[in-house]
Amino acid sequence: MTDSKTDSNANRSRPSSRLPGFYQKPLTERAAIVSAWAGLTPDEQISLLSGGGLPPAQADQMVENVIGTYALPLGIATNFLINGRDYLIPMVVEEPSVVAACSFAAKLARSGGGFTCTSDEPIMIGQIQVLDVADVNRAADAVWAIREELNTLANDPTSSIVKRGGGARGIELRPFPNSPAGAMLIVHLLFDVRDAMGANAINTACELIAPRIEDVTGGRVGLRILSNLSDQRKATAECRIPAAELKTETSEGQEVVRAIVEANAFAEIDPYRATTHNKGIMNGMDAVCIATGNDWRALEAGAHAYAARAGQYRSLTQWIQDQNGDLLGRLEVPLAVGTVGGATRVHATAKVAMKILGVDGAQELSEVIAAVGLAQNLSAIRALATEGIQRGHMGLHARQLAIAAGAIGDQVTRIVETMIAEGNIRLERAKALVEALRP
Repeated sequence: MTDSKTDSNANRSRPSSRLPGFYQKPLTERAAIVSAWAGLTPDEQISLLSGGGLPPAQADQMVENVIGTYALPLGIATNFLINGRDYLIPMVVEEPSVVAACSFAAKLARSGGGFTCTSDEPIMIGQIQVLDVADVNRAADAVWAIREELNTLANDPTSSIVKRGGGARGIELRPFPNSPAGAMLIVHLLFDVRDAMGANAINTACELIAPRIEDVTGGRVGLRILSNLSDQRKATAECRIPAAELKTETSEGQEVVRAIVEANAFAEIDPYRATTHNKGIMNGMDAVCIATGNDWRALEAGAHAYAARAGQYRSLTQWIQDQNGDLLGRLEVPLAVGTVGGATRVHATAKVAMKILGVDGAQELSEVIAAVGLAQNLSAIRALATEGIQRGHMGLHARQLAIAAGAIGDQVTRIVETMIAEGNIRLERAKALVEALRP
């Protein structure tokens, strides 16, 4: 992202995303606060509380064999300050503690100036598989010689992305002389997809250039499809947490900083720990993708492949202690998302989520998602490194059990408090407490 865009973000005035006590307010009041904050219309407010925002008839047009719809909670993470601009973050997730953890971490990051995020130009990779070539290096030379012609062929003038300034940006060649299927040349088409996620545009462009590649190589084209390892389209997020802000009842801030750095080192060296570490990052990132109608499976695939790019699966984040003793965090991840096309423009609640975010385009959305991933990671490893993950998580788990046991209204809070005080957070106990509260 350019400096001019950062300045633009900072100058677009918005109310603060610091909403103290937000979680304590009734659901309808929270919805009203967010609606006023984002300037939602009455119809948009209704879609927030309508139970999913996707009529069955519309769902029937989106996928096959539809028999209904399936709703998940839509929460709002507060406190986010990204590149000098306030954001409320819509998150669709069923796991307790994720939204609260992100909001808490964003508050910590805010004390150090918030998140600083950048993003690459939206370049996606299309792959063309060339088989039945006698010499992959000579085939590669033949393709390289016509690279400008291929770029021109890929830029269909009727494409909406090309009309918006996107299109082919280059060719890369990857020869594999000894694959299990014999010699193989992989041609990469680098394609700027602007504000789209880009799958359809990339696939179409690959189809356009495949015949010409066959002509010059004398080979046979097999697959023609995008790659979800979008390492030309990364987003980064960074933050600084003053050590004093990390102080707990039992630990000084410097001790917590050291414990977080040590926890991250564990994920750097051990793929078993790194897998759980990165899953926590994706808890936050996926939730924003789902809320905005983006492809969270593509995000997952690219992120995990990127985590293993050096030959061993490692942490996607880095946490270090600076010379002042403060905590510095950084996340870098491939992040292909769109603000046009797909469910983002079809699903009513996804459209509302996008309005709440108020992003200018796909690059800004990717930066927001990266900040959420770093926040979620911070909260998780801070909890692990101090009181342990279960303390806060089990309190939210107790709420789920109370609801599952049949508690309603104020009964939920009373049952949760009782189970926590007893240290007995089990469904059987929740059912017994519900029974005891019945008239």
